[in-house]
Amino acid sequence: MNDRQYGSTHRKTRKYWILFPLLLTLALVASACGNSTTANETAHSGDSVTATASPVPAATAAPDAFKTVTTVNGEIEIPAEPKRIVAEEYLGSLIALGTIPVGAPGLTLENVYFKEALAGVADTGTYGKMSPENIIALEPDLIISGMADSYETLSQIAPTVIVPYGDLKNAHEELTYFGELLGKEQEAKDWLADYDTRIAAAKAKVDAAIPAEASFSILEHAEKSTWAYGDNFGRGGQAVYQALGRKPPAAVAEEIMEKQWAEISTELLHSYAGDYLIVTDNNLTADDFKKDPVWGSLPAVKNGQLYVWKEERSWYYDPIAVLSQTEELADWLTSAQ
Repeated sequence: MNDRQYGSTHRKTRKYWILFPLLLTLALVASACGNSTTANETAHSGDSVTATASPVPAATAAPDAFKTVTTVNGEIEIPAEPKRIVAEEYLGSLIALGTIPVGAPGLTLENVYFKEALAGVADTGTYGKMSPENIIALEPDLIISGMADSYETLSQIAPTVIVPYGDLKNAHEELTYFGELLGKEQEAKDWLADYDTRIAAAKAKVDAAIPAEASFSILEHAEKSTWAYGDNFGRGGQAVYQALGRKPPAAVAEEIMEKQWAEISTELLHSYAGDYLIVTDNNLTADDFKKDPVWGSLPAVKNGQLYVWKEERSWYYDPIAVLSQTEELADWLTSAQ
């Protein structure tokens, strides 16, 4: 999320860029010829009009329309103030900065934490496999994606910035990066200041209610598999491990934080289960887990220290989602005491 899970318009645009210098040169030549003809006609006319040179003020240099940024694909030029952004990823950061894209994949448009803000934004297709035709129709001036293998296709449509999944480790890195990319540094600072205040308040509530040594596990359960996650892979990991500063069980902490995920068998579930469990499951409830012979034997489940939510709330890992998740989990953790 953090899951944290293309080009005729650009060719046409590039053709215009190629033709533009030629057209400009022809225009200047035509203008010079016209001026020369007028001057000659004036000099050889029989009247007494004298041609005088009128001082022409030097043209004021317009601000640069483009700027060069360094990306994983090298240095590229992007609009200094992009107006029509297609964003496959990082919508939460864009919205936090007051920037609404013109297009995004359907999955990201369903983000419950800011779905209303995206009303009217065009659906560009499947997440991770956006439709080039849909994107071209939107005439974007900038494309933002987390999919490295999509660069060749997307960059044929418009300047494309790839920020691989996981490169930005937290809300501060993400907002700061996009604030600089879009020329909205102050907006990023202001949003993060409010974020820090609210996160600190949530953390203080939890710290007052839950012992510091209590371990937390971020898990996802499906019909045939269970996964454990680290602090930068959604499912609440950013909220619990980063924002609230909690830790996974010591025996698996290094593995989880380095790899960020692990598929675990039923036999190993006890090793990965901490004192508190934050579990993503689209079908089961806390009561269902209590009735399960394996899950029901876990201390966290026995003690009612199990939080179950659906992926529509846990999957997203953008700064807006992480803030909401942190406050949601803090309310649960403190109300249960």
